[in-house]
Amino acid sequence: MLTFQTRCYRDGILIDEGFAVANVSEHLEAAGAVVWVDLCQPDLADLARLAEELGLHELAVEDAITLRQRPKLDRYADHLFLSAYAVGFDPETALVTTSEIAAFVTDRAFVTVHQDEDFDLASVIARWDSSPDLAGNGVAFLLHGLLDVLVDGYFEAVEALDQEIEELENLLFLPKSDQAQVQRRSFALRKSLVVLRRVILPMREVVNTLLRRDLHLKMDEMGPYFQDVYDHVLRVMEWTDSLRDLATSILEANLAIQGNRLNVITKKVTGYAAIIAVPTAITGFYGQNVPYPGFGHLDGFYASSAVIVGLSALLFVLFKRNDWI
Repeated sequence: MLTFQTRCYRDGILIDEGFAVANVSEHLEAAGAVVWVDLCQPDLADLARLAEELGLHELAVEDAITLRQRPKLDRYADHLFLSAYAVGFDPETALVTTSEIAAFVTDRAFVTVHQDEDFDLASVIARWDSSPDLAGNGVAFLLHGLLDVLVDGYFEAVEALDQEIEELENLLFLPKSDQAQVQRRSFALRKSLVVLRRVILPMREVVNTLLRRDLHLKMDEMGPYFQDVYDHVLRVMEWTDSLRDLATSILEANLAIQGNRLNVITKKVTGYAAIIAVPTAITGFYGQNVPYPGFGHLDGFYASSAVIVGLSALLFVLFKRNDWI
């Protein structure tokens, strides 16, 4: 079901919001007006009407409807098409969730399209409202607010993953840790980092392209702000790569620890087997159908029992002293 949100700025001042999508053209007729339209779960017909009014390219419209695009910035004759992702982190499953959003950027209109009803537009609007002094930069101001919120979400997800990996490191060396849980958690975190990297890596090129001076965006005042977003993307990318290496190291360390524990267990079992071999050898040897010292006498039983206990105790002390058991 289609839901929408709209806003209209004129000379950097918010003058109207919540108006019908059909009134977009009417608002754009005013000089100095900039319009934002958000469409949630539109179909092709819904978006086609708006595309006809704003002159949006049919390929960009098709990408906005189908989604599942790689983060990118396509340049057309009179507008730009942006595809990006918001991310979240589920601490219960240690998995990263993604929510795709598409955006059309024209000289005086900014159109966002998404299928996820839970997409956090409130944070984007709050970011715009927190910087009214920049609203005079028109569409560049709106685009920056969206990208800034998305990149801040990347930082929050990476920070959460970093904390999860630290907790996993502590769990890894506990003497009675659940190795199956460590293994599952390690693979889940590594999978999340792969998903996050797949989202963040193309964003570096997207923001870098926006910094180019040949685009139609009004970047005189907003240039440093987009540069700041670009720096944040680089930082979160480097952080993600370091966490991927750390997650891989945890997997390798877990396998090494399991191997070491198996060696220790094997050593202890072998030590106890050697101790048990003493009474087995003595009783087995004298179990032959031949006379032996003390045969037929109670003293012989006591003597053999003393030899078994003495040799077993001696082996136990020797193995314990050498940390074999």
